[in-house]
Amino acid sequence: MNYLRFETVPVGNLRVHVCSTDKFKTNALSIMVQQSLTPENVTRTALLPSVLQRGTRSIPSTLELKRKLEDLYGASLFGDVYKRGERHIIQFGMELANEEYLTETSSLLEEGVAFLGEVVNHPAEENGAFKASYVKAEKKNLKQKIESLMDDKIRYAAQRCVAEMCEGEPYSLFNHGRVEDLEGIQPDNLYTYFEELISGRPMDIYFVGKLSVDEVVRLVEKHFPVSEGKRQDVQVSNVQHPVQKVKEVVDRMNVNQGKLNMGCRTQTSIADDDYIPLMVYNGILGGFPHSKLFINVREKASLAYYAASRLESHKGILTVQSGIEIGNYQKAVDIIKEQFDLMQQGQFSDKELAQTRAMLINQLRERQDRPFDLIDAHYHGVLSGKDRPLDDMIRQIQQVSKDEIRKVAEKVQLDTIYFLRDKKEGAADGTDRA
Repeated sequence: MNYLRFETVPVGNLRVHVCSTDKFKTNALSIMVQQSLTPENVTRTALLPSVLQRGTRSIPSTLELKRKLEDLYGASLFGDVYKRGERHIIQFGMELANEEYLTETSSLLEEGVAFLGEVVNHPAEENGAFKASYVKAEKKNLKQKIESLMDDKIRYAAQRCVAEMCEGEPYSLFNHGRVEDLEGIQPDNLYTYFEELISGRPMDIYFVGKLSVDEVVRLVEKHFPVSEGKRQDVQVSNVQHPVQKVKEVVDRMNVNQGKLNMGCRTQTSIADDDYIPLMVYNGILGGFPHSKLFINVREKASLAYYAASRLESHKGILTVQSGIEIGNYQKAVDIIKEQFDLMQQGQFSDKELAQTRAMLINQLRERQDRPFDLIDAHYHGVLSGKDRPLDDMIRQIQQVSKDEIRKVAEKVQLDTIYFLRDKKEGAADGTDRA
């Protein structure tokens, strides 16, 4: 089977990735900018995508910007920030109709590239600063976004578990930043930071659609500031992190259902040779409805409303999330630990392995149907420095052995047990904090 691939070409100090295909009726464009995840930068990095989407030098108002998107045959624009290990990524994405399906225009792709280039490189500004009204409004919106984390107890518990587990490490930071930083962010210092970030940090530009590499290179050279100046790489720490003692943390809030989260160090990253066995390990443990956590904790023992695990492949951590009755804390902890032990002993069936292989391969193949999933998958390889073509990953998943899975299971170490519970007296554990 022929899978879609990207061709990468340097354009000055930019990396341009092109997937030429007639599979989609739209052209997808995406820009990724890396920054180090640090206390000094996290909040202002998180603020930038929304400020940049308020207007550009030639389209200075938000209303005009929306009209411009309508003029581009209903093109869509989005911007956000997320974490990949200890990298903080700003992403802008744009989806445009393919000119081939339109009768009136032959320059839509160029207009779209010009527009996206201006959004990212030439925002609306006044005397070398962002518009004060835009910064004020977006600071208010970001404050609400950060505070709203408390309202989603599943996300809140997941973030608190990571923050406790990675205390003192950059990964502990919330990707949308911290409320206490907002006051110090002003239109002028934010603009100075923006200029340093856009010109000095790694930038990757993605194109997926019916377009040629030569055409894309011409458009990037024309509509992006291209220079030969070196961009500063983002430094990340090693994922090797032996656990000396399991940390147990309890938070109390007005909740009816307990949120039990566990964080583990896998000692393995996406760049390592045994990453594929780790993917399969996670799938058997808690990645799918047939997995051990779902079947044994939720279905058989009836201890959890939900129970699943997920990998953070760049940081090398695995987290388990579950929702439980508060009185079942110790029972749930014990049975989840038991699933880790079973994996280390190689106690999983051929059927579990076969089901997991099939589910993982299906997930990977589904990426081929969504342009931005294709982009995300390729960008993992850019960040890790290890390209993993889809056909290679599928072949490795099909060939992974029980012994390889057991060996990665032996490296997984429980680091933190986090429990979000009610405020009533009488703990299900002895780990309350004052």
